[in-house]
Amino acid sequence: MKALLQRVAYGRVRVDGETMGEIGPGLVVFLGVERGDGERETDRLAERVATYRVFSDAAGKINLSVLEVRGSALVVSQFTLAADTKKGRRPSFDPAAPPELAERLYRRFVERLVAAGVECRTGRFGAAMKVELENDGPVTFLLDEAPDASGGDRA
Repeated sequence: MKALLQRVAYGRVRVDGETMGEIGPGLVVFLGVERGDGERETDRLAERVATYRVFSDAAGKINLSVLEVRGSALVVSQFTLAADTKKGRRPSFDPAAPPELAERLYRRFVERLVAAGVECRTGRFGAAMKVELENDGPVTFLLDEAPDASGGDRA
């Protein structure tokens, strides 16, 4: 599972001209769910996103989480993050989780962020979305939560 975090001044996602979700200062989180991902990876990644230090403190050092700055998160499903781009000129989407699993884990990810205290907005899973944001910094991080090697807790 991958989460591309962008620290933003604002973010908005629209479907067919209708605003689905909008936030002020916080994080736009593009979430890619891969085959083999399960609840364990989802929960760990949501906890990391909630506590990952991407905001500046009073001294200007990137040292505060979205929770600490009381920011919001706009979570957008993005299966293209799961693409295999290692060879050729066309991405392979074979590593992406099937839509039913991906949607379930996407919703769980949002639920876990909310449970951690992060105010969340979302787009519409599987829809063609228009995402508008103003990257603050720019500050962008890619978090990757690999499936548990033990093979346990698969969803």
